[in-house]
Amino acid sequence: MIDLQLFSALVTYYFIMFATPGPNNAMLTASGLKFGFARTLPHLIGIPLGHIFQIGLVCYGLGNLFLIFPQLQFYMKILCCLYLLFLGWKMIGSFSLVEKDTGGRPLKFYEASLFQFINPKAWTVAITVASGFFPAEENFIIATIFITITAAVVCFPSICIWAVFGNSLRIFIKNTKIKKITEYILAALLVLTAVLIVIK
Repeated sequence: MIDLQLFSALVTYYFIMFATPGPNNAMLTASGLKFGFARTLPHLIGIPLGHIFQIGLVCYGLGNLFLIFPQLQFYMKILCCLYLLFLGWKMIGSFSLVEKDTGGRPLKFYEASLFQFINPKAWTVAITVASGFFPAEENFIIATIFITITAAVVCFPSICIWAVFGNSLRIFIKNTKIKKITEYILAALLVLTAVLIVIK
């Protein structure tokens, strides 16, 4: 049964998972810093869109694949790790490219959506919600709509915090030295995120 207690618990869980550091938020911080908040909006929209499909698919039984084939999670971790390492490598020297308008662009909404399917943290959220917060006594379709729409509503403002944070850092990177330092720090954070994903 869907009630206020379940809704409050679900919102709290979603906020904690979406607002805390992870691959999505590391990428959004970098995108907000490099391209600004407005150009990062498609990325911001794509993440909750991907979560909706992901959580819906888990509710319909896709999550059982991880029980049948546990090695899938390992392969997804490797893919996510490699992608974050690639982004970290691309980060070096990227601010000068943006200034010259000769390369680099923020993720498109469908790219951000598809990324959720190799994002281990996103799968953790989807599987936990489907197993721990799904109102089984409710109509299946209504219950699925409830947890997916709640995810989208909570996800967007939660992850916006990181894009706004990245955008606000732009005022501190006016000279070349600070730009270089910022590039290396963001690249290091992406690499650290990648490593933590693999060793977890």
